[in-house]
Amino acid sequence: MDIWVESPPGSSAELEETVRRVAIAALDNLGGLEDAELSIVLTDDSTIHELNRTYRGVDRPTDVLSFSQREGEDAFDDPVLGDIVISLDRTRQQALEYGHSFERELGFLTVHGILHLLGWDHETPDEEQRMMAKTEEILGGIGLSRETR
Repeated sequence: MDIWVESPPGSSAELEETVRRVAIAALDNLGGLEDAELSIVLTDDSTIHELNRTYRGVDRPTDVLSFSQREGEDAFDDPVLGDIVISLDRTRQQALEYGHSFERELGFLTVHGILHLLGWDHETPDEEQRMMAKTEEILGGIGLSRETR
């Protein structure tokens, strides 16, 4: 498994390690991804706003974006999953709104992004429930359950 994490200058090494630990747990849980390659960029609202506008046509910041590298018939034979971009500004704000730790919210967004790279979605209530259940299973397995403060 190759996981690259890029964070803003001056960020703590713990931040990158948290993201890496969560990503490894998610890929292990999902199985068959021992050769997976993935990059995760931690950024601010301004940068993710621009990416959201450019690639999704949505003119506002968001919490996480996933850019899959898997396309075509042989998509799932390729170990390169893609790129995830997470706004640390949104992570902080949402952790406060939801009443849990920054680490838990960062973990949630990391898993959410990985699931999107693997084709999971939440367009319907059933899909959303399935995705949330898998996210909670993964986070609970590494001590980042909803109750984590």
